[in-house]
Amino acid sequence: MKFKKILPCVLLLICLMVALNNVLAQDTPSSDELFVQARSAAFDNKDYPLAIELSNRALAISPAYVDIRIFLGRVYTWSGKLDSARTCFEEALKQKPDYEDASSAYADLEYWNDNPTKALAICDSGLHYHPDSRILQLKKAKSLAALTRYVEASTITTNLLVADPKDSEARTLAQSIAEMASVNKIGFRYDYVGFDKQFANAWHIAAIQYSHGGKAGSIIGRFNYGYRFQTSAAQLEVDAYPRISKTFYSYVNAGFSDSTGVFPKYRAGFSLYANLPKSFEADAGFRYLYFSNATWIYTGSIGKYYKSYWFNFRTYITPGNSNISQSFAFTTRYYFGGVDDYFHLLLSTGLSPDDRTNNVQLNNVYKLKSKGATIGYNKSIKKKNILFVNFAYTHQEYLPKTFGNQYNLAVGFQRRF
Repeated sequence: MKFKKILPCVLLLICLMVALNNVLAQDTPSSDELFVQARSAAFDNKDYPLAIELSNRALAISPAYVDIRIFLGRVYTWSGKLDSARTCFEEALKQKPDYEDASSAYADLEYWNDNPTKALAICDSGLHYHPDSRILQLKKAKSLAALTRYVEASTITTNLLVADPKDSEARTLAQSIAEMASVNKIGFRYDYVGFDKQFANAWHIAAIQYSHGGKAGSIIGRFNYGYRFQTSAAQLEVDAYPRISKTFYSYVNAGFSDSTGVFPKYRAGFSLYANLPKSFEADAGFRYLYFSNATWIYTGSIGKYYKSYWFNFRTYITPGNSNISQSFAFTTRYYFGGVDDYFHLLLSTGLSPDDRTNNVQLNNVYKLKSKGATIGYNKSIKKKNILFVNFAYTHQEYLPKTFGNQYNLAVGFQRRF
């Protein structure tokens, strides 16, 4: 009798407990939902502490959820908590040793924190399971370059470009490695500049240069000889490309000549370059030329590698007493082989201070219009020898409403050793 009285109460209690459990379950997010919230906190709001909290809650529910653990390791990396990040990546690889994303994230941490030896070991471990992994091969090449093992790094980028000549990231890295690997380089260049109206006699400009490079950057010494206006002169120049970090490097130039009629008496320049994501590069700086008066020119550019092409747009701005003159240059290269094998096209308006064959005309009282085009061909021979030839045409207003044509043929050679 008592059992019959108690049974309805027991059933009612069970029903209430089931209903309460369903309500609580609805209020408790799943590990997937917490992962989505954590990613939103990190990527949309840059709220890394909240992303870490949500990721740890998700892992408490699903400790074997490797993707969340890798994501947590990345957030710890961005937050500067490197030991915690390492613990996450090592646990992820312990759970799943062949997980490519875990090896990639862990290699990033070590590479960007100046531990390329560890990054290289992580890449090698990942490549054991994924020997054709493009992303791990790129990161291995970066680590080898940081260890000054340039030949091995270059072999990797070369193989990647053979497999896919349109791989712009591999081409960007190959270009950087080639410059770092060129410990010594010597070269010469000769320019013939002819005119149909502006000047009666052709110009002749020759240059010989030597460069020495390394992990800290490169430095170039250059001797220029010019014959213009039936006068000859010499110019000495030094260029340097100091590396500031993995992202930034700079360009510094200084020069002196014994004749202001053939070359600027003094020249100088500076630009700060940034290697940006997705194979972009940008720079900003100035150029200084002194003839009988000083000329300051400000410049900036943005460039990008895309498949087998490199594109660059640059502008030069020259303040004046009454106005500001501006010139533009658009350059594209089509690579048909390695980093030194390409055709290039340059379209320009105005005069460039970086054009050593023509920048003497910036001393002209008249800042008049000009348009030009240059086509060129570079070819490497056995990797260490580089030949090039350029042809340029310029239609130039050298006096008010008076135009003439200018032709420039340039040939040159470089030898790495």
